[in-house]
Amino acid sequence: MPKIVDRDRYRKELLNKCFDIFAEKGYSSVTMREIASEIGVSTGTLYHYFPSKESLFEQLIEYLSYEDTKEEALAELGNPPTLGEKVENLMNYLSKIEDYMLKDMLMTFEFCHQKTRKEIDSNQALQLAGKRYEDALISYLGISDPALARFVSCYIDGLVARRFYQGERISFAEQANVLKEILLAYLDNK
Repeated sequence: MPKIVDRDRYRKELLNKCFDIFAEKGYSSVTMREIASEIGVSTGTLYHYFPSKESLFEQLIEYLSYEDTKEEALAELGNPPTLGEKVENLMNYLSKIEDYMLKDMLMTFEFCHQKTRKEIDSNQALQLAGKRYEDALISYLGISDPALARFVSCYIDGLVARRFYQGERISFAEQANVLKEILLAYLDNK
């Protein structure tokens, strides 16, 4: 009797295994053959699920943004009653997943480094991932202004980037307080 394979689940398993490879080696430094070898599948199997390295990477970006913004993932943040408490919970959560976020950012930057501005702007996977994160922030923080969600997203990305080369000098707790004050003052003036 032939083996029954859940193709979608197997594709997700392959994507999970590829994350660390792209994060450690960079998009341009690794070939499909190397990826297949490192995750223990044949090159043919990898090409069966992903027609190209770019397709593999784009599907990885889409998958990660979906997994990171699912209700189950966001449930870890809790549902405190005030915006200030939500910001504190968000920053505490970010401090726990900082390494993952940094890898995700570096991997994405390296991929984009190989592209033109027009290619980046028209890349559906990148645009969808950005929109999902913004929508998740809108939902979690209880704000309705998309520009404010983009601001918070930029603030978080900048915080993670600064901690990459400034280390503990940049405090999540301190920045949580600053972000909380900025958001509350902005919303009070609206």
